[in-house]
Amino acid sequence: MFSRLHTFATIVEHKSLNRASRILNVSQPALSRHVQSIEDELGVALFDRRGKSLELTPAGHQLYQFALEERQLERRFQMDATHLRTERKGNITIGASLTTLQSTLPDLITHYTRTDPEIDLKAVTGKTHEIVNLVNQQKVDVGLVASDISDPLLKCIPLFDDHLCLVIPKIHPLIGKATLRMEDFNDLPMILFSKGTWYRILTDELFERYQIRPEIKMEIDSFEAILRLVSTCHTATLLPKSYLRKSLLEDNDLVRLDIAELKKTIRTTSLIHVTTNEISLAAQRFVLQARLYYSR
Repeated sequence: MFSRLHTFATIVEHKSLNRASRILNVSQPALSRHVQSIEDELGVALFDRRGKSLELTPAGHQLYQFALEERQLERRFQMDATHLRTERKGNITIGASLTTLQSTLPDLITHYTRTDPEIDLKAVTGKTHEIVNLVNQQKVDVGLVASDISDPLLKCIPLFDDHLCLVIPKIHPLIGKATLRMEDFNDLPMILFSKGTWYRILTDELFERYQIRPEIKMEIDSFEAILRLVSTCHTATLLPKSYLRKSLLEDNDLVRLDIAELKKTIRTTSLIHVTTNEISLAAQRFVLQARLYYSR
């Protein structure tokens, strides 16, 4: 790369084909042919040959200036390439709320590591307001939350909308009902997500709106544990659709049921970060890959 003018500049700076050939480890006849090929291509002489001394012609002076500019470009490119290599071998710290850590982040990380396998990914968890604070304090590069965040210091990128679904065992009294209504939740044995999380707040608001009083058997902060216990205890639960993969339901002998009112429990999962010019190139690529992944 950049070798043609570099060779010419070396000849100029040493004012001798013999000295330049030693520096470049190229034979003197090869250098002579190199200069001749450039002169033939440009149609001008580059040197006045006076014995063993080489003096630049006006065209040679101009080409030498181009060679110096190209040398500077080469150095800049090498510095940029070093920076890019460093970025690709860097790390990203992701702040994820408990729900997105279980429902969204695993698929997103799997996708991202296929495109940037050398990046070291780290994740910290917390409640949504804690993740927002971590992003604002730049203690994490990006945040993944099940909410649409309005903060003048942050950029919020909506990734997808989600809603709650009813999940019950394949053998359950509600299976035989032709139409399910919110009233069916009254006195229904249920396992719910722990209090204080967005999905639990969403669930409580739903029950309050329709004046529903289910029989809450357990409150757990793990989606996986909820699914297993619902199957074992023959209860019911409400979980986000984004988490309910077909294989998970089948492995636990569960089914997902849709109720019209549940489809209105919309929650937007978003990616948040500080202004783009303050996050690393690796983090910028993560943001881009996340947007592309959920725009499919």
